[in-house]
Formats: sequence, structure tokens, C-alpha cells
Amino acid sequence: MLAPDIARRVFLGGLGLGTLALAAMGGVAAAGAGASAGAARGRGVAWPTHHAARARRVIYLYMAGGPSHLETFDFKPRLHAMHGEPMPGSFTANESIAQLQGQKLKCLRPLFGFKKHGRAGQELCELFPHLGGVADHLAIIRSMRTDAINHDPAHTLMNTGTALPGRPSMGSWVLYGLGSECENLPGFVVLTSTEGRSPQPISTRQWHSGFLPGQFQGVELRAKGDPVLYVRNPPGVNEGRQGDVVEAVRQLDRAGASPFDAEREARMAQYEMAFRMQTSVPGLMDTRAEPESVRALYGCTPGDGSFASNCLLARRLVERGVRFIQLYHRDWDHHNDIARFFPQNAAHVDRAMAALIIDLKQRGLFEDTLIVWGGEFGRTPMAQSNKGGPGRDHHKNGFSMFLCGAGIRGGITHGATDELGYNAVQDVVHVNDLHATMLHLLGIDHRRLTHRFQGRDWRLTDVHGEVVRALLA
Repeated sequence: MLAPDIARRVFLGGLGLGTLALAAMGGVAAAGAGASAGAARGRGVAWPTHHAARARRVIYLYMAGGPSHLETFDFKPRLHAMHGEPMPGSFTANESIAQLQGQKLKCLRPLFGFKKHGRAGQELCELFPHLGGVADHLAIIRSMRTDAINHDPAHTLMNTGTALPGRPSMGSWVLYGLGSECENLPGFVVLTSTEGRSPQPISTRQWHSGFLPGQFQGVELRAKGDPVLYVRNPPGVNEGRQGDVVEAVRQLDRAGASPFDAEREARMAQYEMAFRMQTSVPGLMDTRAEPESVRALYGCTPGDGSFASNCLLARRLVERGVRFIQLYHRDWDHHNDIARFFPQNAAHVDRAMAALIIDLKQRGLFEDTLIVWGGEFGRTPMAQSNKGGPGRDHHKNGFSMFLCGAGIRGGITHGATDELGYNAVQDVVHVNDLHATMLHLLGIDHRRLTHRFQGRDWRLTDVHGEVVRALLA
């Protein structure tokens, strides 16, 4: 038994193990944490679920930068007819506009054609032919709204339910509520990719656990090189010695501690997870064993760091029991030359998204996996003139997303924007409504998934949010 008066920081500092540096990625449990550290690897605080769940997990395909709804899922003939004409003041009066404020506002037509797909005639931009092949599985929302007009607060709102930083991310809430089904990987994993121009900056606090215990934080796996820093043992350290160190740290943490210390338990959970990840992560990331037919379906090569590779990794994470998987594709900030750059971005994601749906269906995983696609906001119907051809400015009043998979009615289009695509006017869906619907499909009543912090009960949807039942099968 180790003496309780040994300084733990001195002990760890002398060893300098990469494994424990990896554990620091998970952070330390927030003060006042009230959940068992074991919930991250077992049952969460909302288990048993509040009602029968349709989904066991979520794959969130996040198009960072704000893809234009007018070049994806919301064709506007009237906007096409008004190309180059002044935007009617009745639409924009007293409205917040990001970079076009105070400029002459002119209509910019949809730059690409649209085609109808599937039995229901879902209307998609012609740049997404592969996605059109699975259109009967999609529930397209054309009436999304958010409250933030600039990227960082809009990312924060989409990920945490509020534009104020410091709140837990949606993946952290899901893991806190349901726990993890995976012993050797984190329950919340993030993958990022960039293949175009002007990569959208993404802060790591977009997958932070906020005031929830630290083991509910998302862990980013890098698609190139070592998937996690310090995942390999330094020279002279083998698995046996490493296990001894983890056990020694456990004893030091528990020596003289109270019967339950949430901060200590969260820290130890991260140390132990880091130890297990050293074996599980390299095997996860090595897709060379995948059949050539599968890699061809996605359109990727092993280790290329592309969005397509990340989609294939998302399927592998699903098979291993990861609860919440978020893929950030960081190339959708099109303030200029959208006619040139948008087709490039669409080509990077179209085939892979359709492949993910097809692959999950073939493996019997689609029926209990919820897939969400979208960015932090949309783009304006008005042109923004910068270097190169025209682009579109940030837009919060109306944009598009889609959902598919577990519990979702496929082949439907929900809501609508006005004739120029400026305002969501029919069956409006706010970000808080999206979160409420996601939690509902996971078997969670969003009003009951709460955490006590600083004297009040907090939740992902705060005091807002309604389940969008028209999307449900």
C-alpha cells in the first residue's frame, strides 16, 4: 500500500507517462458534479429511459461554416426570377446581417439546378446525386432557425443549446443521460476534416462537458498520424508497467479521500480509459482491413483524412458501441465565389453520406442510428461581392437540415421558408426543438434530463424546446 502522504503530482511528474497526458484531454470533473463516474461506461442518469427509445446512438454530420440552403435543399423559383434585382426592404428591415449590413442588397439566384428523387419526389440540388439515391430515407427540414448571426456563437448554440460559452455539448448531455455501451473507447468521439478553402475554425469547447463531470467530454480522434497524442508508449514502458502505474495512481487518489469524490472518480475514469484506448484506437483507425468494395462505396483510401474516411470510421465506431459521433467538415464558409467552391464541397460529402446510410442499412444498424446533417446556420438570398465571384453572407432566419435513421419518417419535407428563402415561415424548427427531438428519439424527455449547477437545474434545451413530432415515424 502506498503511503497517503506521497505527493501525487510529484509521483506522476517523475514518471511523465504519455498515457496520463492523454487522460488530461478529458479534463477534470466540474465542481459540484453529482453523477457517478461509472455512468460514462455504464448506465446514465436517464436510465431506464423515460420512454421507449427508437435510437441507440447519434451520428452528427456537421457542415461547419454554414452551407447554403439555396444550393442544397430549398429551391426558390421566385429568387431565380429576381436575380440581380434589389432585395425587397420588407424582408430585411431591422434585421441583423453579418457582413452585408449597410450595403446594397441584391438577389442572388440559386446557382445550380434541382431534381426530384425517390417515391416522394424529394427535391435536392443536382450536386447531390448520391444522396438523391437515398432520398426516401431523408426527412428534410426547410424551416430551421437559430439566434446567432456569427460563426462562433452559432456553433456554440448548435452544440450546447445556448450561445453562451461554458455549457455542456449535446454529445456530453447524451452520454450523461444514457451512459456508454463501449468499454475501450470514449462514448463521445469527434472527427474533423478539411478538403477545401478557408477551413472554418472549430473550438474544442464545442464538444466540452461544461459543468458536467469531465468523463462526458468528447474526445477528438485525428484522421492522420497518431489518432490521439501520446497514444503510443514511450521507450521502456510496456503494458504491464503501465497498468501498475494506473493502479498506483488509483491508490494514491483514494488514500484518505471521502467515500465518494466525483472529481477523483472522473479523473480515474479518464486514466483507465486512456489505458484501454492505447490498444483499441489503433485498430479502430486502421481501415486497411475493410474490403475494397466498402472503401469504393465511400470513395476513400485508408488514412487520407477525408470526410469520406471519417464516415467509414463513424460506421466502425457505431459497431464498437460509441454513443455519439460527430463529424465536422470545415469548408462551408462561402462569402465569395460560391459557384466555384460549392460544387467542390458537395463532391467531398455527397457520396460518403449516401454510403454511410447504405452501409448502416446493410449491417442492420440504420434502424437504431439517428443521423443528423447541417451547419450552424444558412446563407443569405442576397449576393455578397468579394474577390472572385459572388457569395452569400451568414443567415440565421431560415436554413435547411436533414435527419434520417432511427424513428424518422423518411421521404418527407418539413416546413418552408418564404418565396425568397429569407425567413422560415411554416412549421418553424428552432435549434432547441432539434435538440428536444434528438433526445426524444433516444428515449429521453428533454425537460427531465437536468444537472444541478450553481443553484439551479440546467438542461440542453434550457427553458425552451418542443419535440417536432411531424418528423417521427
